[in-house]
Amino acid sequence: METLLFLVLGLTVGTVSGLIGIGGGVLFTPALIYLLGFSQHEAQGTTLALLVPPIGILGAWTYYQRGYVNVQAAALICLGFVLGGLMGAKLAVVLSPLFLKRVFGTAMLALAVRMLFF
Repeated sequence: METLLFLVLGLTVGTVSGLIGIGGGVLFTPALIYLLGFSQHEAQGTTLALLVPPIGILGAWTYYQRGYVNVQAAALICLGFVLGGLMGAKLAVVLSPLFLKRVFGTAMLALAVRMLFF
């Protein structure tokens, strides 16, 4: 079940990232904390690890050395993220710029409210 959750998370965040052009780390870190119960350190380390090629390799290594990287989660989410990024990008190119702007703003507002108050 956990494997499926990791893949779905990667697919979902990849799709949103491809759709609105936001970095996956902004979405992965809070998702791992609030949806999957990761600690802040583990969420940050795992997010860096799944985005390693080529982003964040030294930061991910530092977290890994301290035991804050869930390698299985990072690998499975990465697989979903690649596929979701493709799906989101394909969807984004057929949507109007105004609609995409509103989706992006809504995503940022929801994330900001969640991080500030919960």
